[in-house]
Parts: sequence; structure tokens; C-alpha cells
Amino acid sequence: MPKTATLSPEVAELEFQLSRRGIGEILDVTALTRALYSSDASLYRVVPQAVAQPRTVEDVAAVLDAARAAGMPVTTRGAGTSCAGNAVGSGLILDTSRYLNTIVDIDPEDRTARVEPGVVQSALQVAAAPYGLRFGPDPSTHNRCTIGGMIGNNACGPRALGYGRTADNVAALEVITGSGEQITLDAAGANHDRAASLITLKSVVQGNLSTIRTEFGRFERQVSGYSLEHLLPENRFNVTRFLAGSEGTLAVIIGATVRLVADPPNTIMIALGYPTMADAADAAPMIIDHHPTACEGLDRRIVDVVRRTRGDAAVPPLPRGDGWLFVELAGDDTAELHVRADALLAGAGALDGFVITDRAETTALWKIREDGAGLAGISLTRPAYPGWEDAAVPAEHLGSYLRDFDRLLSDHGFDGLPYGHFGDGCVHVRIDFPLTERDGAEVYQTFVKEAAQLVAGYGGSLSGEHGDGRARSELLPVMYSAAAIELFGQVKAAFDPGNVLNPGVLVDPQPVNADLRAAALVGRFDEFAQAVHRCSGVGKCLANTTAGLGVMCPSYQATREEKDSTRGRARVLQEMINGGVVRQGWRSPEVHQALDLCLSCKGCARDCPTGIDMARYKSQVLDHTYRRKIRPRSHYTLGWLPRWGRLITKARLLSSLVNFSTATPGLRSVVRWTAGVDQRRTLPRFAPVAARRRVAAPESNGNPVVVWVDSFSDCFAGEAVAAAVSVLAAAGYAPQILERPACCGLTWISTGQLDGARRQLRAALEILHPIVAAGRPVVGLEPSCLAVWRSDASELLPDDPRVAEVAAGVLTLAELLGRTSDWTPPDLTGIELVVQPHCHHASVLGWQADATLLAATGATVTTVGGCCGLAGNFGVEKGHYEVSVKVAEHDLLPAVAAHPNAIVLADGFSCRTQLDQLAGHQAMTLAELLADHRLLSE
Repeated sequence: MPKTATLSPEVAELEFQLSRRGIGEILDVTALTRALYSSDASLYRVVPQAVAQPRTVEDVAAVLDAARAAGMPVTTRGAGTSCAGNAVGSGLILDTSRYLNTIVDIDPEDRTARVEPGVVQSALQVAAAPYGLRFGPDPSTHNRCTIGGMIGNNACGPRALGYGRTADNVAALEVITGSGEQITLDAAGANHDRAASLITLKSVVQGNLSTIRTEFGRFERQVSGYSLEHLLPENRFNVTRFLAGSEGTLAVIIGATVRLVADPPNTIMIALGYPTMADAADAAPMIIDHHPTACEGLDRRIVDVVRRTRGDAAVPPLPRGDGWLFVELAGDDTAELHVRADALLAGAGALDGFVITDRAETTALWKIREDGAGLAGISLTRPAYPGWEDAAVPAEHLGSYLRDFDRLLSDHGFDGLPYGHFGDGCVHVRIDFPLTERDGAEVYQTFVKEAAQLVAGYGGSLSGEHGDGRARSELLPVMYSAAAIELFGQVKAAFDPGNVLNPGVLVDPQPVNADLRAAALVGRFDEFAQAVHRCSGVGKCLANTTAGLGVMCPSYQATREEKDSTRGRARVLQEMINGGVVRQGWRSPEVHQALDLCLSCKGCARDCPTGIDMARYKSQVLDHTYRRKIRPRSHYTLGWLPRWGRLITKARLLSSLVNFSTATPGLRSVVRWTAGVDQRRTLPRFAPVAARRRVAAPESNGNPVVVWVDSFSDCFAGEAVAAAVSVLAAAGYAPQILERPACCGLTWISTGQLDGARRQLRAALEILHPIVAAGRPVVGLEPSCLAVWRSDASELLPDDPRVAEVAAGVLTLAELLGRTSDWTPPDLTGIELVVQPHCHHASVLGWQADATLLAATGATVTTVGGCCGLAGNFGVEKGHYEVSVKVAEHDLLPAVAAHPNAIVLADGFSCRTQLDQLAGHQAMTLAELLADHRLLSE
């Protein structure tokens, strides 16, 4: 097993116990892995002693048996998206997501699916869709959360009105209890009289019927504590449903049979506007009478955040008001849905409302809801946190509760962005608790205790779907009587008498303010430490999709290793700041292992709802690590590539010699080794003469526009510069070539040579700023270089006002043509395009101008999400080739193969190089496409 320098006695005993059972190489106790699993999506940091990723059910049984013998606590974990600290523990983390993720069987007639616990919810949806079925509950983390985790927390999601909670959709479970019993549970209760834990449980229930009947199951979203109402005789002692929501404290799930429901073919959304969000909540009970599948509420605060961070286009038109309900109706008949929608609009008591039929608008509104937690976390003046995350009250009391809750926030001087499942009375909120201040932990504890009293006063539940975990277990006596709390302990003892499973949760809880991750920031004010702690752990980077123009996180898509996710890297950097597990600061090997496969694609800077920019952090880590030290060879070769390119293209003879060397067997191997380049890579050919000197601008009386020739377009073979000049001239401009080199410093940034990058940027400002200050637009051709001006430059030169002016004045070709009123796109009807936006283009610049231009041509366009995998120097460097290829195989190469007759469009030099080397496909730039079509039509 991977080891640290020394093993603790507990881990050594665990390893011994596993070896006795014939199980080897299953534990990972490295500092890197322990750092990765030190947090979930909650406030809490608890460093485990070991992590196991079992490959089989037999492995799970052996690990639990060995842990029990070694006295090692066990916490089961799926995707680690738990918001209440349900999935962190001080002993062994049992990760079921990596290997136990098989959909065993789907029975369309019985409408069930048998799954292993690590199956991702959206994967089950895809598998069930051909049968017209779906798994009902769909939390916002549906594209990464696991079915086992959903059962553990009794997850719900926005469509619980239509499909119920996870507990309502579990037909059978296979579990291993804390005492080691392996039990199969179903509604028939076949094992109830044979399993010792169930015999004890039945006795406990029989002795406490009055407490259970009066305190449990009072309303649908009562998720806090154990759901003992399912064990009542009138509910047929349904242990399967009871275990949903037990948070891994009683048993470990090794298999589940879940119910599937018919997926109605048609849905319709109704948007309703009210004066305030509380007024919207008041209307929710009336909405429920119309039998919606979802009824979601939010207000202007969170909508304004989306507009601020993603632009006005990200928010479709909304009804009048400052509070809204988004209501979904589902059914088989579209006409009937519209009749139902009209009736709902008439009876909703709203200021304004309308039906939304456009699929893109509907998706955009649901996305606001899905990203709500992350958006809230970055929108307030102070960082916002979970902790009081998903309280619920009966829906008829929700409006009053929200008004009182806003007053409670105000009384404490806090701010928050509430939103949630208003039809169910469940409210999510992230609050700007002062956790990084000296007394922040105590202030937090005081608030949540008062909030618990408020919820209990409305007959509500501390948790409506996320479970109690470490965030609320201590507060359960506010909601339940002493008899009920004692009952929890008896139930725990029936299943887990040795307190092995997830100790400190639900029974004998830890204080709510113990083990807070943000404590590492108390007294620290450096920007880097604050930035890496923005990661809330919700794990959007783990989603196995790059739908639309999503980019994050390409290396994780290739390896499926937590260390290669944005979240995993953030966790390791947080531990570097903390210094408890990752102890060598900037030079810690764990940090460099985690960052090694980061492509610096900037996908997380846009796609991560908390605003993590791992490319920036990687650059800063490399800068600190190698400052005034010898660097890797590739930093001097690939990192200084623009400098070498200008030198090589100064003389035709020199470029010929270099090209000869890189094309000649034997010599090219030496060149690759010297440059730190993988031997499987073909090095691109240098142009005989720099493009700045070989492309002539035509004379024109049009408005002047300057073509900024970046280092890649300048020094390597290609016709993009000439094509851009031709297109601009045809559009009525007088294009001029910027003859002086103005390097943005991109390669210095990506290799962490930030002082060098600042020198390059300052020199470029001297050249570019006078041009934009004179009102002349500048067109750039390489998206990654343009992106530097709109992101990195302001971070590296924060006090130079010229940066903002240049960032606004340097445009893509599509942006300039889109602003040119008398320019008409060519007619490309009948032409098929596969378009790979450079990841920096999609993530930093925005692809909308290009999308609008291409749509106007009439061409058939397939836009590829994800990253090409080359990513500048990344895919060229030794040690990265396999991952680079896997990234390309995730989106780009399949798209090209599926459209063999299409023209492939790629403005990024890296994207074109990757396509050429891996697929033998010559892609063209937008400028070349427009120029070639114009020439053909003349």
C-alpha cells in the first residue's frame, strides 16, 4: 500500500488485520490522499488516517471486519458532496465511488434498478432513459453524487414534489452493519427474525411507540435524526426506508434496488413573480394544489449575482417582482399541460407570470438553482459558508419562517442568499459567518443554536435533505425530546455497538464548531490562502460531462483521480496552508503531484461556481517553488518559446536548420530531450520568416485596425495572419500589421515565471496602449494570448490602469466583425463545421460572438466542449502525453470522427496541433474559413 514515512499503531494494526484476511494493497495512507479526503462539501476538516477504495463487495466486508478488529472508525463516502460534514472522519474513509459503480440490472417491467453504491445518479438516468424511466430524486449534484450517498442522506432535490425523497424510492438494500452482519432488506422483511440487529431494533421500537408516533414523520422534509416512523407497525417495520438518512452511522450499503418512475415526455415551466421571496413562499401551498413536479423559490439577490458574474445574457427575462417561483409541470399531453399552466397562473396570486417554452431559457433558470450554493459563496462582501444549509418547515409556515429568518440574520449582522424547494418548505442558504476571525467559531455556534430554536418553533426540521452530520447533530435536542435522543442511542447500539461507523454524527455528536476548516485562516490575510479556501467542495468539477461549452476539469475526466480534480487540488493547497499534513510549503511533493496534470485550461475559473482559478494558483505555486532556483528544462525551452521563436525566425537559414534538426531521426530525439519534450511528440515547424515581416497589408481607405501578431501566429507555419488581413480588408477596414513584437507573457505565466511575465506585459503595454488609447481597435488571433489581457494581466499588474484599457481594446475577429454594422457573414449553407473553441476562449473571452457569427452563416455547426488536451506546453512536456491523449479522446476526437466530412474550426494553435498529431486532421482558423469562402465566391 502507498505509505507515509511511518504508520500510526492503529493503521499498522489495520494493515495487519487486512493481511490476515488476504486483502492487500487497498489502503492509501499517503499525505496526498489524506489531504484529499480531509474535507467534504461542508465547513469541516477532519484528516483521516487512511483511505480505502474497495474493488468488490468482498473487499468492503474484509475492510469493515479488519477495522472493527483494529478499533479503527470507518466513514463511508461517495462523491464527497455532503454539505453537513457527513463524509469526513478521523479513522478510515471507505470510498465506494471509484470502483463500486456498476448498474447491475434494470428491470423495465418491475420498474427497478439494482446498483452498486458508487453509481452516479445521472449515469442511472442515462441507463434508464431508453425505457422511458428515471430515478426520481435529483439533487443539484446529480451529475456526480452517488446513489449510496443519496440513500445515506435521504437526498431529495427540486423534484421531490413529483417523485418523493430517496427513502420513498428504495425498494431493497444490501448492507453490512457495524457489528458485521450482512443483511438483505426488502419490503417483505424476510431477514427480520434472523438478524440480531433487527431483532434488537424491533424490541427498541416496541418499547417507544408513543415517542415515535408523536415526534417523527410529522411532515415530508423531516430528515433530521433517524426516520423512525418507518419502523412503526402500521408502516410494516420498513427497515429499508428507515436506513435512508442514517448517514452511514448504522450500516454500510453494498447494493441497492431502487424504484424507477415513468419519465413524462413533456414538461413546462411557469415563472411567477411576487413582491418578495417571503410572499412567493406564502403562495407555495396554493401552487402545490396544481400537482407540480417542482416548485423552486429565490429572490433578486441571487439573480443579481448571476448577472454580475456571468452577464445579463445568463438570466432570461423574469416576471415583475423581487421574489420568484419556478414551477414545473410534467405530463404526457402538451395541450393538457398548457391548460394546467393557465389554471396555475390564474390561481397563483402573483404580480406577474408567464409560461416559458424555450428550452434554453428553462435550462438557464434551473442552472441558477443548481449553482446556487457556489454562487452564494462568492457573492457577499465576506466569504459565505454552509452550516445552516437546508432547514425545512411545513410549507404553510414557510413565508413567516423566511421573514423571521431574515430578521435573525440582520440581528447578527450576517448576510445570506436563501433559495430552495419552496413547495416542500425547504430552504438553502449560505451565510457570511466570520469564521476566519478570532471568535468566529463561537459566533457561528451561537447563531445556529438560535436558528435551530426558530425552526423548531415552526415545527420544522434542522435538515430537509442533507442530513445532520457534524453541522447539526449537536442541535438535535432542540428539535427532539430527551426520550427521542436516548432512542437514537439505542438504535445506534443495535446496529453498531462498537461505535465504529461514522462516530460523532447523530449519536454522541461533536460540537458544531469543532474541526472547522476555516480555522486555518484565522489571523491570515494573504490573498492566496483566502482564494484556495473558496472551494466549498460541492464537486462540480467531478461531473462526467462537458455539456455545452463546459471545460472543467479535463484531467479529471481523463484519470478519474480525485487529485486531478479542481476540488482535489484545492484541498491539497488548503492543507499546504494549514501545514498539518502537507508540511513543506510551496515545495511540498504532494502539492506538485496534485498540480502536475492541471492543464491550466481556465475552465474552473468560469465553470466552478465558487470561482476557483487553478491555473492561476498553479502558476503562483511554480513561481514560489522555483524562485531563484534551477527550474525544469521545459521552463527554459517551452517557457521562453516566444523568445526562441523570434530568434529562429530572424534568419531563414537558422529556421531551416532548426526544422531539419526536429525532423531528422536521432537529432530530433536529442532536441526533444533537451527541451523536456515527450519523444512521441512531433515538434511544429518554424516559419522561414516571421509573419510580421512576410504578410503585407493592402492599401485601403477604410477605418484602421491593427492586427496583433502573437508569438504562435508569428513564428510557426500557418496562414492565419494573411487570412485575417484579407477578411478585415473585405469588411471595409484598413488592416495594419503590428510589426513590433508584443508578447503577452503567456508561456512565462504557464510555467510560473511571473517576474518574467510582468516584464513581457509591461513591454507589450508600451506598444499596445498607445494604439487603443488612440481609438484604434486591435484584433488578436490566438485566444490564449487574448485571454491574458482579460484575466492574468490585471492580476499581475493590478496597479497599472493601462491594462484595463488594453483588455477592452483588444478584440477577437468575431467580436470586431460582430460590431461592424455593414458587414454581412458569408453564406455557408450546406457546409458542416465542427468547432473546437480554445478552452481560454470559452472560459475567459466567451464564445458568444463566434457562435452568433457562425449561426448567421447558415452552416451546420457542432460545437465541442472540453479541452483539446495539448494546452500549450502541457501536452508537449514529458510525462503528460497519455493524459493529453485521453483528454482529446473525451470530446474532440470523437466529435471529429463522427463528422468525417466536416470542416474543423480551431483558432487555438494548440488545438490545431493536437488535431494534426493525433488525428492527422488539418483544422483551420475562423479567419481562414471566412477568407477561403470569400475567395471561392469571387
